[in-house]
Amino acid sequence: MSAQVGKARVPVASAFHQVGRVTALFLDVLRAIPQRPFQTREFLQQAWFFASVTIFPTAMVAIPFGAVVALQLGSLTTQIGAQSFTGAASALAIVQQASPLVTALLVAGAGGSAVCADIGARKIREEIDAMEVLGVNPIHRLVVPRVLAAMVVSVLLNGLVSVVGVAGGYVFNVLVQGGTPGAYLASFSALAQLSDLGISSIKAVLYGLVAGIVAADRGLNPGGGPKGVGDAVNQSVVITFLVLFLINVVLTGIYLQLVPPKLV
Repeated sequence: MSAQVGKARVPVASAFHQVGRVTALFLDVLRAIPQRPFQTREFLQQAWFFASVTIFPTAMVAIPFGAVVALQLGSLTTQIGAQSFTGAASALAIVQQASPLVTALLVAGAGGSAVCADIGARKIREEIDAMEVLGVNPIHRLVVPRVLAAMVVSVLLNGLVSVVGVAGGYVFNVLVQGGTPGAYLASFSALAQLSDLGISSIKAVLYGLVAGIVAADRGLNPGGGPKGVGDAVNQSVVITFLVLFLINVVLTGIYLQLVPPKLV
């Protein structure tokens, strides 16, 4: 019985250990951001890499995502006799919820996994240890530019998904469901407010931060050999997804409590 209790405590202790390690890395990143010199070249290279591997997939995912949201909400509003609010419902759903989540999934799945693999490969080749011996802070040199690049690209991709998703929803609502362009745009402008775009951007920034921190943490702490790096990449993606969905629930609840809805 005591052996079973001991085995049950091990995963719990490991989970708390990982949470503490990620928190410590986050604090180290915050302390390293103001340090000089800032790694401008590394930041630009990482930002371009994040953008190059995520822009096209993000646009391709945003189009059917916006279409599905528009079709589903259009069918629902037709059933309850509120066809004139299809534009507002679909556009708000895309801007507030779909855009940050699509951005987060692609940034974590494409960019975050690449960051984890890169840092993990450097770790098992002992490049990280060599940098520390030479007096170079690997957090400042490698992690900070990648985390900042993930945050910046997340905000830009969030705007891209919002525009493409709303445009796709508009096209499908007008062409497929027979909606009127004027009603779609009028309902959106009547119910949408600037704070909706604000909470969407805040979510995107936090998603990029979490994706970068988790990917860097798993890359700095891989298992033994190349297999350990592969396992770390898989773990970083799964952990990031779980944390991002939790953050989305918390931020959405806070936003709905603090920001009153716009009345028609």
